[in-house]
Amino acid sequence: MARHLFRFVYNLKLRWKLLVVVLPLVVLPLFAVGVVISYIATEQAYRGVTQASKDDLDHMARFTLDLLDSHHQQFQVYKSDKKKTVQEEMKTLTNLAYSLVEAQHRNQQSGRTSLTSAKEQAKRALKQVNIGETGYIYAMTSQGLLTVHVAQEGENIYDERDEEGRFFIRAMCKAALKSDPGKVLFIVYPWRNAILGDAKPRQKVVAYRYFPEWDWIIATGGYLEETYEDLAFEQRSFEDLKAKIKAKQVGKTGYIYCLDSKGNLTVHPQGEGTNLLDARDANGLQFIREMVVKKNGWIRYPWKNPGEEAPRMKLVRYRYFKPWDWVVAVGAIEDEFYQDANLIKGRIFSSLSAIVLVMTLFSVGMVFLAAKVLTDPIQAMMQGIRRIKNGRFDQQLLVETNDEMGELAAAFNRMTEIIKRNKEIEATLAQQGKMASLGVLSSGVAHEINNPLGVILGYASFIESKMSPEDPNYKHIHEIKRESKRCKKIVQDLLSYARTPKPDLEPTDINELLDQIVDFAANHTDMHHVGIQRQFAPDLPMIPADGDQLRQVAINLILNAGGAMEQGGTLQIQTRLAQDRHLEILFSDNGCGIEPENQEKIFEPFFTTRARGTGLGLAITRQIVEQHHGRIHLESEMGVGTTVTIRLPLSYEES
Repeated sequence: MARHLFRFVYNLKLRWKLLVVVLPLVVLPLFAVGVVISYIATEQAYRGVTQASKDDLDHMARFTLDLLDSHHQQFQVYKSDKKKTVQEEMKTLTNLAYSLVEAQHRNQQSGRTSLTSAKEQAKRALKQVNIGETGYIYAMTSQGLLTVHVAQEGENIYDERDEEGRFFIRAMCKAALKSDPGKVLFIVYPWRNAILGDAKPRQKVVAYRYFPEWDWIIATGGYLEETYEDLAFEQRSFEDLKAKIKAKQVGKTGYIYCLDSKGNLTVHPQGEGTNLLDARDANGLQFIREMVVKKNGWIRYPWKNPGEEAPRMKLVRYRYFKPWDWVVAVGAIEDEFYQDANLIKGRIFSSLSAIVLVMTLFSVGMVFLAAKVLTDPIQAMMQGIRRIKNGRFDQQLLVETNDEMGELAAAFNRMTEIIKRNKEIEATLAQQGKMASLGVLSSGVAHEINNPLGVILGYASFIESKMSPEDPNYKHIHEIKRESKRCKKIVQDLLSYARTPKPDLEPTDINELLDQIVDFAANHTDMHHVGIQRQFAPDLPMIPADGDQLRQVAINLILNAGGAMEQGGTLQIQTRLAQDRHLEILFSDNGCGIEPENQEKIFEPFFTTRARGTGLGLAITRQIVEQHHGRIHLESEMGVGTTVTIRLPLSYEES
């Protein structure tokens, strides 16, 4: 280990070696003192904060119990008063209905109407009375036969059961027969009315009185929620209560929550209604089940909130609220209890860090100042060596002293001048060799290609003379002639590359020329997998140009782009007018890109990155652009694509 450490130090630069030796002597003693002071202060702060935090949790748990109990007591009194009022109203309605039946009975007894007519009059009067939204008055015999009912009149419901299976009609009949004259009785039972679309049973209250003369039990019925239970008011009050509990903040992320004996969250900031009975902490313990069973006490467990990387310890004080069978819990993360202690510890660490930082910066400054005189000449020489390594032989080292470093810099400058002269000689010889090879290659190509092209042109001309211009194939024969002529001109350009032929400048519509080139290139076998997009600026002026030469330039660039997108892609060809009265043509592809070290060489003759390339395509392209007094520029990024920009003057004089 020590051997590797010393080897690491030996490999460092001189300035860093001084830092490694000096800084530990200053920083380590300061750090040791700070650690001791921080430990003592933190322990004292944590002891006081722990007890105070527990007292706060217990106080908030008691406060929440008081809120729940106050709400419970108020609503018990409210319901009791409301129930008495509604029972008196239902009793009054029942007595009123009884009086209606009794009046019809007196009419029948006095002979003013028959018994059947009296009962019909009573039925119509009773059916017109509503109680709440869905309540009504009905009558039945002591045997359960409905004599007055809005929907089931004539049916016997003596054996009808409520949702709990109780024979509530039997109970009403028996109680009515045994009741004292004039007494109104009450019954409450769960009932689900499918006709009204009830999804679950609701509590129904019925006030009834027995009319023995007709053997009628006259009943007034309605649902509790439509009578003395104001569910909307209760719900609003309960929501206000929950909002008060949720608004109580415990630390930064702590909160108050409530759950019933089955583990269902009844009050919670996010998970209300969720069952957590089987929830486990980070250690796998079922802490909610423990709280539900014990109902009162303290619990401490590791808990991981969503988005946190690691669990943190949580402390919870929980108490039991018996009227609702609820467990009220107040919990918070322990780290938040110790904010004051952490603040003290943070200040100590901040002060320690500031002292260490100041001393470290001072030491670093002194070490660098001491090493600057020794290392600056060496660094300057290293920078010069790196520049010359990258091919910049025009760089010279600055000689400021007459010591050994100055003598070394002067000798290095002399060596650089010799290397520069040798490189220039090598470049000249290489260019001459390339031009000689180009001449030999051009002669061979002209000889081997011009003869077949002449035959193709001859036959094409013959076929063209035999066809009518309206013939669909006439255009294709004409295209063959034109492209064959262009091939002959390309061979001639290759043959005369060393002689730098001048372009035949004529007014040219660049957009029209590019349209023809794109239509031709789109059908090329190397471009079937590439989509070509045109973005030509409208109303571009005519420019002096050799259309055939620019056609060669565009086809070279289009085919090169197609070769860079072997897996498919998009080539975008754009024309635009620059502000300096130049016309710009941009060829942008999303191919593989060109390596940075090859971008400066890409336009050199015979330089190619393809196995079968000649390296002349882009060289001829640049030559043609420059003969048009224009400029060609390439920007490329590996994996993103390449953009080639051609700038041409609007007129010959402006070039």
